[in-house]
Amino acid sequence: VIFFHPLSHGIGLEVQADETFPCDLILLSSCTIDGTCYVTTASLDGESNCKTHYAVRDTIELCTAESIDTLRAAIECEQPQPDLYNCVHFLFRSLGPENLLLKGATLKNTKKIYGVAVYTGMETKMALNYQGKSQKRSAVEKSINAFLIVYLFILLTKAAVCTTLKYVWQSTPYNDEPWYNQKTQKERETLKVLKMFTDFLSFMVLFNFIIPVSMYVTVEMQKFLGSFFISWDKDFYDEEINEGALVNTSDLNEELGQVDYVFTDKTGTLTENSMEFIECCIDGHKYKGVTQEADGLSQTDGPLPYFDKADKVNREELFLRALCLCHTVEIKTNDAVDGATESAELTYMSSSPDEIALVKGAKKYGFTFVGIRNGHMRVENQRKEIEEYELLHTLNFDSVRRRMSVIVKTQSGDILLFCKGADSAVFPRVQNHEIELTKAHVERNAMDGYRTLCVAFKEIAPDDYEKINRQLIEAKMALQDREEKMEKVFDDIETNMNLIGATAVEDKLQDQAAETIEALHAAGLKVWVLTGDKMETAKSTCYACRLFQTSTELLELTTKTIEESERKEDRLHELLIEYRKKLLHEFPKSTRNQKSGIRVAWTEHQEYGLIIDGSTLSLILNSSQDSGSNNYKSIFLQICMKCTAVLCCRMAPLQKAQIVRMVKNLKGSPITLSIGDGANDVSMILESHVGIGIKGKEGRQAARNSDYSVPKFKHLKKLLLAHGHLYYVRIAHLVQYFFYKNLCFILPQFLYQFFCGFSQQPLYDAAYLTMYNICFTSLPILAYSLLEQHINIDTLTSDPRLYMKISGNAMLQLGPFLYWTFLAAFEGTVFFFGTYFLFQTSSLEENAKVYGNWTFGTIVFTVLVFTVTLKLALDTRFWTWINHFVIWGSLAFYVFFSFFWGGIIWPFLKQQRMYFVFAQMLSSVSTWLAIVLLIFISLFPEILLIVLKNVRRRSARVRTKLMLIKYVIFLPTLAHFAKHNSVSIMLIPTRSCSSSKAIFSSSPIKSN
Repeated sequence: VIFFHPLSHGIGLEVQADETFPCDLILLSSCTIDGTCYVTTASLDGESNCKTHYAVRDTIELCTAESIDTLRAAIECEQPQPDLYNCVHFLFRSLGPENLLLKGATLKNTKKIYGVAVYTGMETKMALNYQGKSQKRSAVEKSINAFLIVYLFILLTKAAVCTTLKYVWQSTPYNDEPWYNQKTQKERETLKVLKMFTDFLSFMVLFNFIIPVSMYVTVEMQKFLGSFFISWDKDFYDEEINEGALVNTSDLNEELGQVDYVFTDKTGTLTENSMEFIECCIDGHKYKGVTQEADGLSQTDGPLPYFDKADKVNREELFLRALCLCHTVEIKTNDAVDGATESAELTYMSSSPDEIALVKGAKKYGFTFVGIRNGHMRVENQRKEIEEYELLHTLNFDSVRRRMSVIVKTQSGDILLFCKGADSAVFPRVQNHEIELTKAHVERNAMDGYRTLCVAFKEIAPDDYEKINRQLIEAKMALQDREEKMEKVFDDIETNMNLIGATAVEDKLQDQAAETIEALHAAGLKVWVLTGDKMETAKSTCYACRLFQTSTELLELTTKTIEESERKEDRLHELLIEYRKKLLHEFPKSTRNQKSGIRVAWTEHQEYGLIIDGSTLSLILNSSQDSGSNNYKSIFLQICMKCTAVLCCRMAPLQKAQIVRMVKNLKGSPITLSIGDGANDVSMILESHVGIGIKGKEGRQAARNSDYSVPKFKHLKKLLLAHGHLYYVRIAHLVQYFFYKNLCFILPQFLYQFFCGFSQQPLYDAAYLTMYNICFTSLPILAYSLLEQHINIDTLTSDPRLYMKISGNAMLQLGPFLYWTFLAAFEGTVFFFGTYFLFQTSSLEENAKVYGNWTFGTIVFTVLVFTVTLKLALDTRFWTWINHFVIWGSLAFYVFFSFFWGGIIWPFLKQQRMYFVFAQMLSSVSTWLAIVLLIFISLFPEILLIVLKNVRRRSARVRTKLMLIKYVIFLPTLAHFAKHNSVSIMLIPTRSCSSSKAIFSSSPIKSN
């Protein structure tokens, strides 16, 4: 980029190909003759397709830096606005978004352009649209904080108890000041309250190791290192884009195993976003096939009502010309570019892949769009003749009008308007008698999952065009209410048209999308589809991907159902009440539990699906009624929770985020996950607990703003069911284990105070206190939390029901926490009193030497280290050489360190209290036996529990086999009974996989 002056308002710029615009600027001229340039805005809205922008007509010829530098003009512009698609400027004439190049966009396929800066710095639209990511915290982090509060309370309680009992103990004069430990005068004069406070703080320091500070370091290491397993997973690699999965944040790994709701986009997420022209309908008759030189299109749908062949061909050619002219497609020869679809000779570029598919469809039938030259659109017809049409005006597409039009002038001087758009936007503007036949084809194509557009035209008389041209220029020149005036002019122009036909474009379903949704449903997750597409197309896609089953009863809350009444809100209230009664009747109170009851109901009751559109959702969220009707939102949520799947169509990006926020705030705070591929999905990705971006064809905006990005929707299955499951189990075990081993560590220290006069005498040596969490017990649990696979990954993927076992933060609930806490209390008590009873013998050595307090503490610490390490070994189901190395290596290192620490006289220590203690301790046979016995007693409850679980598991397998044998024997008899009594039989599995129930009905026999 070459700056003529420091970058500020009104400064001229030259930007060359593949460079990014440094500010918002008005396009003054381009290296092309017609003053156009091509831009990609992937960093702004995620769209990687090229968009066409136009230079100001009065400055097109200023194609050198010198001419731009001598330009003197005034620019009037509105205040900085965040809207990317609307702007009002004035430079000689009124300008629009097609003249504005935004900061962050990239110049493509144009050697260079000249522009003038209008917004810089924080006033640019890119800066005004910046939205920082919200801080996301996992459920595990919240559980850690709750457990920490409990252990902090335990710490305070221990310190308070010991402080109180110390002064109770010292209430006896002999205990307070024995003959061998007389107080100084200063100690006697110190205030008692101050001494009590000092003692309380001393006990806090003594017992502070109960708070697992090192756990936070280990958790962060586990999350960071564990995230690499997602990036390294070869199943996530996609050869088409030559990329795999990407982890943008490692803080939410375990949250992948706790998802309750999945919100997914449709286009580009469930579908490929690769458009293909399938068929078309001309005057109510379907055409599908290849070009026939003599007959034009191949006909496949009934006789044509034309009187002669010439009329038939004229209508077909008119339709194909409309496809070749009514678009914003540009031509790029030579190499391909972003968003382009390359053919043998031409590369088509457009901001919409639908337009490329339609132009290529017309080319397949003999009409080829070959580009724009000097303001004339050039089309090669079936006879290989070049037809030129002067492009007079383009009425651009927008989401409100849902259609676009072009006004062109033929070589013979005729002025034509061609229009294409959604059926709901075109049908009201054409002759009524032309609609019926085409409408049937449009509805059928929509049910087949195709994206449909209707095509219309009309001839404009020269006098009428003069009026239209004047109105368009006046609207474009307006500085006030420019958009409203242009919309009114467009509406006036696009009336009394003649319907030609309709097109059907297919957006193919992604590979294994249906299997993925089935697996998510089996795992107990609720899947909602949030899309901007029309209801018919979205519904068909939902059936194709098995979100809706053929037996699913659909409940509709759409504009079509609401508009049956004059009072929309009254009708909406009636439908909400009706649907709620139906669902509450279907799901009795005994099955309303969110975590289990609803999931049981999916298999034992009629399945329901809900369809809602954007306008109805606005009525629900923004209801103007009060009193009884004010609870629209709560009734709507009750209905949604009872449905197996929800489809939200015609959704704006903001509405997608509102839906996610509404579900997040439900009772119980369910965990939400959003997945999408486009810039319009960013809002819901940022709003949900976990955001997944797909590296699709709509740019990388979603992938960049997500927590995790994957190439395809199918990868979501393994990401949740396997990686999410294992991540949660690993980190949940890590958290519980840290609190467990620290309580085991400090409880003997607390009990020891009862035998040392509450004198704050430590039980363990300072080296052991320091090394316990850092060296002796840290590596085994870190390796476990990275490598453990209590269930094989293939099993987790193939049996989605296993995901439900850990849902609802099951491993970090109060029950498991109390189990680990009582286990730690039991083992800590065994450590201390087992060693205490061992020391009841006056001498533990043959030479009558008596062990001291440091030997006592070392024996307790040895039993402690071996017990908590072997406990982890008992919990390990997936052994690797790393697990063996860190577990047995940690125990060996402890022994080595103890010998080393006690075998040398350290000159920097004033007291050599641990000298030769460990070696002398192990010289006693009684000590060996005591250590082994105490370790076994401590681990006995855990060993017993493992044995009972294995016995129960084997018994369940035997019962299942016996039940299957009964079925094999019983079913032939049951089928014979049904055949002779004309009843149908349906076997429905219950919660237990080893039992089912048979349901009989008097309907004709079915093969159930």
